[in-house]
Parts: sequence; structure tokens; C-alpha cells
Amino acid sequence: MPIDPSVAIGADLGARTFSWTESDVLLYHLGIGAGARAGDNLSADALRYTLDDAALQVLPSFGVVAPTFHETDPPPLDLPGCDINLAQVVHGAQSISVSGPLPTSGTATIRTTLTDIWDKGKAAVIWQEGVATSDATGEELWRVRSSIFVKGEGGWGGDRGTATSVEVPEREPDHVSSYTVTPQQALLYRLCGDRNPLHADPDFAKAAGFPAPILHGLCSWGIVLRELTDGILGGDASKVGGFTGRFSGVVFPGETIRVSGWRTDDAIIGSAAIEGGERDGSPVLADCVLTPA
Repeated sequence: MPIDPSVAIGADLGARTFSWTESDVLLYHLGIGAGARAGDNLSADALRYTLDDAALQVLPSFGVVAPTFHETDPPPLDLPGCDINLAQVVHGAQSISVSGPLPTSGTATIRTTLTDIWDKGKAAVIWQEGVATSDATGEELWRVRSSIFVKGEGGWGGDRGTATSVEVPEREPDHVSSYTVTPQQALLYRLCGDRNPLHADPDFAKAAGFPAPILHGLCSWGIVLRELTDGILGGDASKVGGFTGRFSGVVFPGETIRVSGWRTDDAIIGSAAIEGGERDGSPVLADCVLTPA
């Protein structure tokens, strides 16, 4: 069987030590669209993402990509008990929680565990969790949890898992904005350590069932977090304590993402969909929750 839950669930995926610099932070922010709007090159608020001065801040979503930021090979899928390949895989969900504002440079170690595998019949969902700690202080910096959706690998009679949908308030959103994905956005974002050919190679994308390369799910995820941070939290990344979202659809370079956000008593609920064109209204990100710091 390509997936053996008895081997995979609970497997320690080991520890990885990594470092990042201000240049990595700047590239990541550019990869998720910071500085792309007219006038951003002159805006003090926008330059907090894209200028390496004393005001530079780090959007917490950077923590998800920081451990593999300098990878140049396609992401490996050598998970214990899982014989799968990239063409079968799409990102399912992603969350991060931070202990405080992330430093603009540093060294950390992340330890990751494969926590769950769900049997969805025609697919499997594989969950991982990781904890990153500062090598300088030993303090926890952030925690991540993510899932991948593996097509064609379900049906062994395993646990189907649980899923809790986030209800969007039945009122007008407190924030609505639109971001148009640039034609080269996926080619830029892949320099942040994700060289999956699904996002760059037209032939690979077609073999995986897509008419063209798609934007990285984590790029869409970062765009939505940035738009909500800018629109509701005044662009202050230090006010973000955590962010979670489920990947509910794909984005093709050149399309526009419409982001909506609702303030609640203890969180910001978000959603994202395609705006305009033949796929107007198609979902991008669902079950989004931004937890303020």
C-alpha cells in the first residue's frame, strides 16, 4: 500500500536548523505582492515590507517558508510510510502561530512530526506539525500545522478525520480589497524555496490535470494575510498572532483575488475568491482566521 498509516502516524521527521536574513524577508514579501500597487515605492506603510531599514517588519507567514527558503530542488516527499509523488499532491490547509514579532534575521531549529492521516476515499490527507525555536535563546518562535491532499491514495478504511468550517458573519465585511496576481508571480514566489514544477512548468501542470501552471497555495495564503493585515490591522505585522486557512481553489497568474474580512470579538474572519473573468467567484481560500496578537 502506498501509504502505511501504522508507520507514518506519529513519525518524527527530525530537526532542521536554518538561518534567514533581511534579504530573504524582502524577497518573501515581494513574492506575496508587497509593494506592487502604484505609489507603494513612496509609501512608508508599504515600505515596512520592502525596505531594509529600521522599520522593516516580518509578516508571520514568513515562518512557514523560512526553513526551506534556500532550497533549489522540488520539495521532497520522503515521508515515512508514504510512497507518493508531486503530481498527486496539492496543499490542503496551513496555519501558523507566533510567540511574538519575528526577527528580521536569525537562526532557528524546527522539529516536525507527522501527526495524522485521514482516509477520504479517493484521496488521503496527511498532517504535519512543527515547532521552531531560536538557536540564540532557546525560546519558541512559532508553530506550524499543515496538510497535503494526496489524490488517488485513499480507500483503506482509515479515519476520515474531522473538519470544522468557519462561518462567515451574515453582514457586510469590514474590509474588501483586490489584488491582481502578476504574470510572473509564481516564478518569483518559487525563489522562496518551493520549486515544485506545478507552478512553473506548463507540461508538468498539464500532466497534473491543470491547463497551465497555478500559483502556489502558500503564495495565495500570504497574499490574503497581507491584505487582511493592511486592511484591518493598519499594516502592522506585529498585531498578527496567528493565521489559518484552507485551500479551496486554485489561482492562475494574471487573475485577481478579492479578499474580504470581518472583525469579530476575538478574531478576524477572512475569505478569498477570484474576481472577474470566466472564473469570477471561484473560491481561493476558506475557513480563514487571523488571530490578533
